[in-house]
Amino acid sequence: MREIELTDIGGFRIGNAEWEEAGTGCTVVLAERGARAAVSVRGGAPASRENALLNPLAANDMIHAVLLSGGSAFGLNAASGVMQYLEEKGIGFPTGGGPVPIVCASCLYDLEFAEKGKRPDPALAYEACLHAGNFREGNHGAGTGATVGKILGMEHAMKAGIGCAAFQAGDLQVGALTAVNAAGNIVNPENGAFVAGIHEADGTMIDAEEALCALSAGSLRFHENTTLTVLLTNGKFSKTELAKLADMANDGYARAIRPVHTMVDGDSIYAMTNDTVKADLNIAGVLAAKAVSRAIVSAAEHAETSRGILSCSDFRRHA
Repeated sequence: MREIELTDIGGFRIGNAEWEEAGTGCTVVLAERGARAAVSVRGGAPASRENALLNPLAANDMIHAVLLSGGSAFGLNAASGVMQYLEEKGIGFPTGGGPVPIVCASCLYDLEFAEKGKRPDPALAYEACLHAGNFREGNHGAGTGATVGKILGMEHAMKAGIGCAAFQAGDLQVGALTAVNAAGNIVNPENGAFVAGIHEADGTMIDAEEALCALSAGSLRFHENTTLTVLLTNGKFSKTELAKLADMANDGYARAIRPVHTMVDGDSIYAMTNDTVKADLNIAGVLAAKAVSRAIVSAAEHAETSRGILSCSDFRRHA
C-alpha cells in the first residue's frame, strides 16, 4: 500500500467554489464519461438529492456528478447549476428530448456559521464546475462553512473544512474527498490525539463522548451536523459492490470522528468508479477506510480560522 494523489485516479474532475466572506460553498465531482455509483447513509439527518437512483435495485447504472454543498436542504437547489453545465456539454442520460445529466447531491448544515440567507445556488455550483481540476483543501468549497466539536455549542466549536487522501495497492486505487462538519471531535487514528473539536478558552480540549454522556435528556445543544464523502476508485465493481465499499468506508469515520453517526448527523458516503481495474472488494474496503480517516484529519489540519471560529493550528498557538 502506498499513498497517492486523489487526482491520480482518472476519469474524475473536482472543483470548488465558495463565498468566503459569507462562509459557505460547494464542491463538485464530475464524471463526464459517466461513473457507476452507490451510497451509504449512516447519519440520522441527511439532506440529499437523487440518492434513490444509487440503490442497486434501481435501473440507472451511471451518474455524471456528485455535488457536496453547504446551505443545508436549501443547498440542494445548487445541483441545477451542475445539470446546466453538463447539459451545455451534451452530457447526460440519452433521451428523445436530449441528454439528462444525473447529478446526486448532499448538503451539510452551515446555517449558524454562514451569513444569514446566503446559501449555495445554481450559479455557484456552475462556477465550481468551471473550476474543476483546481481543487484545494481546507476552507474551500463545501468545507467553507464546516465546523466540528459542537456538542457544547458553537462557542466551543473549532473550524474544519474539506480534505482528501488516496492510496494504491497493486493497480487498485481508492481515494476519499471529505467535507467534515461533525458534532464530535476529530481524532488522529494513528496516535489517538485530538486534532480538532470541543475546546475551552484556557486551551484545553474536551472529550466529546464524555461531554455527550454528561448531558441530560433535552439539554443537547447540537442539532445539525454532517460529514460528507465521495470515494473514487478505478476498481471494477457493481453497484451492489460499491454500496458495500461505501459501507466499509464508514470505518474511517469511526476511527477519526468521536462520536459519529448520531441522530443529528447526516453522514453519507458516495462511491464512484471509473471501472478500469479488476479488483478485490476486501482490499478496496481497507484502502477506503484508511483514505476516509486520513481525509478527515487533513480537512481539520488544512482549515483556517474564520468568522471567529478557531482552526486547530491557531488554537494550538493560542493555547
